[in-house]
Amino acid sequence: MPLVDMPLAQLQQYQGRTPRPEDFDAFWDRSLAEMRSVDPEPELLPAPFKVDFAECFDLFFTGVRGARIHAKLVRPKKFPKRAPAVVRFHGYSSNSGDWIGHLPLAAAGFVIAALDCRGQGGLSEDVGGVKGNTLHAHIVRGLYEGPEKLLFRDIFLDVVQLAGIVMAMPEVDAERVAAEGGSQGGGLSLACAALEPRICRAAATYPLLCDYQRAWEMDVAKDAYQRSDFWKKELRTFFRRFDPTHEHIAKWFRRLGYIDVQHLAARIQGEVLMVTGLMDSISPPSSQFAAYNKITRKKNILIYPDHGHEILPRRLDHVFEFLCSI
Repeated sequence: MPLVDMPLAQLQQYQGRTPRPEDFDAFWDRSLAEMRSVDPEPELLPAPFKVDFAECFDLFFTGVRGARIHAKLVRPKKFPKRAPAVVRFHGYSSNSGDWIGHLPLAAAGFVIAALDCRGQGGLSEDVGGVKGNTLHAHIVRGLYEGPEKLLFRDIFLDVVQLAGIVMAMPEVDAERVAAEGGSQGGGLSLACAALEPRICRAAATYPLLCDYQRAWEMDVAKDAYQRSDFWKKELRTFFRRFDPTHEHIAKWFRRLGYIDVQHLAARIQGEVLMVTGLMDSISPPSSQFAAYNKITRKKNILIYPDHGHEILPRRLDHVFEFLCSI
């Protein structure tokens, strides 16, 4: 088997390269306090999509900085008691997906809330307000100004706020709420479980948003952080424009550490299923293992040795079974 990263034995011991800021926990405690000070003012609007066994709604709520955030909400019409729920997160630049993609879980009795990340392909509002390049690179959005301005700081808070809104719904069993997603959505699922400790399960498929410095230092940096058909997170462009001699590169990676999921992973209280392809050149396996190795709760990693950042056979079945066993 060819390798794009470390051998598996080394991956299982790898602890990451991106530095963890000294005030990391205090930063996220302050950020969560800011989020909790916001009245989300949730609004449910019936959607035109109709099926016999479920109800579909557009859910809008107010996030940090006053942005109005959108999610699709699907709930079964009939269930014998309070229902389990799943909050779902999409891949980079995409959106909450078609209604039909959420129906299998609704048929299994789940309430589903699927977020549109602000500034990407859905209906959520991006309030902007930063200097520098915002054409593509969401990962460096706000990096020049400081960690409080990082776009993904706000997106992480959006996923937590959505989870809290769902948990407060009278039809939902707050003790049986899971997070799920792939690629960017995989990283957001782990962040959600870390920052909302009531999340009982997280299913993360080849999660991005982990160990930025490792990906940068590997040859795949030209793919994972520059190619427009994946992350559009042009770290290289940022360095070319704002630090062309790399004089301050340690500062930039330390600042990115605030939104590095590997540093949040130890906060996770629920059970985790991670799905990883060892041929992944978009989200390097080492970056994924940097987060996985820091999870201290019950966990399992499903490894596809010959697959990369692509459709993984039976992956949806494994995730569905994992979620349905709540």
